[in-house]
This record gives sequence, C-alpha cells and structure tokens, in this order.
Amino acid sequence: MGMNSSSAEDDFILVGFSGQPNLEKILFVVVLVSYLLTLVGNTIIILISSIDPNLKTPMYFLLTHLSLVDICLTTSIVPQLLWNLRGPAKTITALRCAVQLYISLALGSTECVLLAVMAFHGYAAVCKPLHYAAVMNPRLCQALAGVAWLSGVGNTLIQSTVTLWLPHCGHRWLHHFFCVVPSMIKLACVSVQASEVQLFIASLALLLLPLALILVSYRHIVNAVIRIKSVQAWCKALGTCGSHLMVVSLFYGTITAVYIQPNSSYACTYGKYISLFYTVVTPTLNPLIYTLRNRDVKGALGRLFHGDRDLGS
Repeated sequence: MGMNSSSAEDDFILVGFSGQPNLEKILFVVVLVSYLLTLVGNTIIILISSIDPNLKTPMYFLLTHLSLVDICLTTSIVPQLLWNLRGPAKTITALRCAVQLYISLALGSTECVLLAVMAFHGYAAVCKPLHYAAVMNPRLCQALAGVAWLSGVGNTLIQSTVTLWLPHCGHRWLHHFFCVVPSMIKLACVSVQASEVQLFIASLALLLLPLALILVSYRHIVNAVIRIKSVQAWCKALGTCGSHLMVVSLFYGTITAVYIQPNSSYACTYGKYISLFYTVVTPTLNPLIYTLRNRDVKGALGRLFHGDRDLGS
C-alpha cells in the first residue's frame, strides 16, 4: 500500500458526491452548519455535566462520554468532507486515510457499546429503582464506559490493520466520502472473502450484540411499566428512556444498513447517504434530543448562562 510514501500515487480519491455538483454545494452548507451545531451542542452538554452538581449522576456521566464520542467522530470525518465538497480536489493521502479509518471505526464501535450501556442504565432506573444507587455506582459506571472505549479500540486495531494490509493493485477510487472498511476492502486485488467474513463477524459482535442487549433492556422496562399500570409510571419511563430510544433508533437504523450487508445493492447505492446521516446528522440531533425534553438540562443551562436564576426567570 505504500503507507510510508507521500507521493500523489499513494493518495486515495474520495468519489463521494462528485457526480452531483449541485448537491455538493447544498451539502457543504448543511454539513458545515451541522458540524458547528454538533461542536456547540455536545460541548455544552460536557460542560454542564462537569460543573453542575445536580448533573453528577450516572446518566449524565454516560451522556458526557456519548457527547465526547460524537465530537471526535464528526471531527475525524467532516473537515476532510468539507474540503472535498468545496472544490475539485477529492484526494486524501494514504496516511490521512489510515488515521481517519482507525479513529472513525474506533469511535463508531465505541458508540454502539455505549448506547447498550445507557440502555442498561435505563433498565436499572425503571426496573430496579430501590437498588439503582447500588447498581449504578461510580465504579461500575467507569468500568462500563471503559469497556465501551476498549471495545472500540480493539475492534479498529484488528479491522483497520487487516484492511490496510490488503494489497491494492488497481485504482484507488473510494466510492464514499471518507475512508471506511467496506469501501476499502473493495480496492483489494486479492480474494477478500476472509476479510468480508471478518467484517460480518465484527458487525455481529459490535452492532447486533449491543442492539440485542438494548432490546432486552427495553423489553424488561416495558414489562415493568405494564405491571404497574400507572400513567405516572409510563411518564417516568418515557422521561428516563425516551431520549435514549430516539438516539438508538437514529443511530442503529442507519449504521446497520451499511455494515451488516455491505455488498448489497442497497448499501452500494445508498451507503454514502446513509453514512452521512449517522456521521453528521445524528451527532447534531443527539444534544437536541437530550436537552429539549429534559428539565434537568434546561435548569443547568439556565444556571450556566444566568447564574443561579432558573431558565424561565
């Protein structure tokens, strides 16, 4: 692959949306605005969760990690995307492509596991309210967050390394807007069946397994609420888990379409559009989803910007 060479021959060409120049102009504005909103929204969540004593809870500890993942994920992808959208140059050096591949895959994998951890938090809050403080103790929260990060790092060290070591004998055109494993595997001039099997197994482990844990958690939550048969219980469960469920639907609804069947005609045709949603749009919406319906966050924002006064004062 010539990773040590900086010549233009080693550069990759990110085809992206180059076949639709009018769309590129629109996307440049949309992506830029979304990126700025992502930075501002997630930074505010990290800030208020760190300094407001009322938000020193397991939920906001995990939400801080989710916001950090979203900031880093978009930053690993969007600057290069904006550069390619604004002009005719669509290249990315081999070194930058490798760095982008390692970082984006690590963060995407981390978010998958982190969302499962947050679902477990919802289960503990709704189904085990009397034991919530004991179950979601600080040490366990830190351990679960650590598992999420280590899972992402471990996955990318394996997948990205194997992908980058595949020999590329032909063209270096990536039909995507960033360096991603399914697109890079297609550049190999050797049999990639083993790599595709590895990708599928990794997808099962870091996509479907966390998703299964999320579904099991919500099944227990629904059963617990039904047994109570209380409107107040329904409202509490919705307040505790509604935001998380929306984020899970947005994230998993898009990323699974790309990674579970990367060679399907649907993924090949619409893969880059779907990827645009979970790498740019979802990180922008996450802060809005968690703040618009959350009185604690609104109150913390009021105290942050207006001293001790409430948001509505």
